[in-house]
Amino acid sequence: MKFSIETVTPLSYFKSLVGAEAQFPLLEAAASIAQDEEPQLDIQEILATCDALLVRLKRRVKAEADPMRKLSVLNQFFYTDLGFSGNANNFYAPENSYVNEVLQTRRGIPISIAVIWLELAQALDLQAEGISFPGHFLVKVTLPEGLVVLDPLTGDSLGLDNLAERLAPFRQHLGDASDMEAPLGLYLQPAPPRDILTRMLRNLKEIFNSQEDWPRLIKVQDRLLVLHPDAPAEKRDRGLALIELGQNKAARDDLLQYVLAQPDASDVPEIQRRLASLQI
Repeated sequence: MKFSIETVTPLSYFKSLVGAEAQFPLLEAAASIAQDEEPQLDIQEILATCDALLVRLKRRVKAEADPMRKLSVLNQFFYTDLGFSGNANNFYAPENSYVNEVLQTRRGIPISIAVIWLELAQALDLQAEGISFPGHFLVKVTLPEGLVVLDPLTGDSLGLDNLAERLAPFRQHLGDASDMEAPLGLYLQPAPPRDILTRMLRNLKEIFNSQEDWPRLIKVQDRLLVLHPDAPAEKRDRGLALIELGQNKAARDDLLQYVLAQPDASDVPEIQRRLASLQI
């Protein structure tokens, strides 16, 4: 009898985590992104670190504490005692998107800090969710007293005027009349875990693309296509990166799939030109 043993790779591990929407392990999946940098990174050790923080936090929360009190204790512990905040000195460093680095340095960007904060908040039975707000990821907690929207970099509560002010530049940039009139509440909808991971990966995609770091960009594209296997634009972007590395056959496959899926896209003539120039 022959036994087949499949080698677990960072990508196959990630795929096993995000295969179903139910019981989606956001923290574990987010932490696994760093395995593209450190394939031997122990994800269970990262989860254990968060569990240890949770044990310390729960010691501070009295059994009779109401949700508002739990939120107050959480923010005191997370921002004041542990010192989590934004990495103002190097905001666009890839390390800001790696949960293990953020846990170690307690510095990051809004979305990576939010992933850790949400893990703790939800473990306290707070109704906490992420918000894919334009330009700056936010979190919210639904309390008996009402909705509280927070900046995950500071824990500060954001009022309606502040949120409208943050949103205004993006409304103007889009310049669409219907979007200009869209109620603020539409921008405060909860972000599903899959969308949070997508935003984390697209942050890295932007960094690596600007650095022309094609090997790292391709690894990010591979993960994005695990999350969204039928996304033509992600296949196009992976194909263009593959060209830069001389992997023309794989690039052709991705670019052909893009052209077939999006025949009327404005960039199809350019993609077809790139396809014609490939030497395979």
